[in-house]
Amino acid sequence: MLKQHLGLVLVICMGIWLCACGPKTPKPDYPPPAVALENMNYSVQVGAFSKLDNAVRQMQKLDQAPLQAYYFLDRDNLYKVRFGNYPSYQTARNHAERLKARGLLDSYFIVIPENYAAALLPSLGSDYLRQELVNTAQSFMGTPYRWGGSSRQSGFDCSGLTMTVYRKNGLNLPRVAAEQYRTGRRISKNTLQKGDLVFFDTMGRGRVSHVGVYIGNGRFIHAPASGRNVTTARLSDPYFRSRFVGARTYI
Repeated sequence: MLKQHLGLVLVICMGIWLCACGPKTPKPDYPPPAVALENMNYSVQVGAFSKLDNAVRQMQKLDQAPLQAYYFLDRDNLYKVRFGNYPSYQTARNHAERLKARGLLDSYFIVIPENYAAALLPSLGSDYLRQELVNTAQSFMGTPYRWGGSSRQSGFDCSGLTMTVYRKNGLNLPRVAAEQYRTGRRISKNTLQKGDLVFFDTMGRGRVSHVGVYIGNGRFIHAPASGRNVTTARLSDPYFRSRFVGARTYI
């Protein structure tokens, strides 16, 4: 009887040892991208501000709606605020009029799909759109981009920057970095082109927590942290090289 018990214990221990020392299950990769970006439809543009603070205040007012508004520095060196993605001109106008009645905005302008850089993709090609994405990202350089959302934080988080760069040019990129990563087409580092997005795990938690806009020559533009200016960095930097998760293209 004792021998039988000893034999059973030996079998159990051997099984435990095999489970512990056998091949490990690889850590699952992020879900593969399945959804392509849609082009922006009709948006509402508000204001033409010479001061950044005024644009931020307008965003904070629109946040009461609530709306995913964003601002950008236009070619005339004035800050503009945009929000919405409406299926028709009339729908956008009706919503803008309701917001105006509530005192959340004054004058406004309806941005039609043809006004976006993405609308020129068939005629001007992908290089044009990619350069416009880079130009938009570069327009934020050195700016402590302040997000006007519910957090009221000073400083622009990284995914808000990439969302603005894409939506301003007519591509409806999601707001959150993890969703941005799940959208688009997976590419490798050596096939990166201008305007693609690069993703990092800066928190060490096994998931995407940071994103930037690739601008060529191994460099990308990103919003590093709250209160810090938008700047460039290199993929070869030891910090980013060790935290690189992957890249996505949307064009």
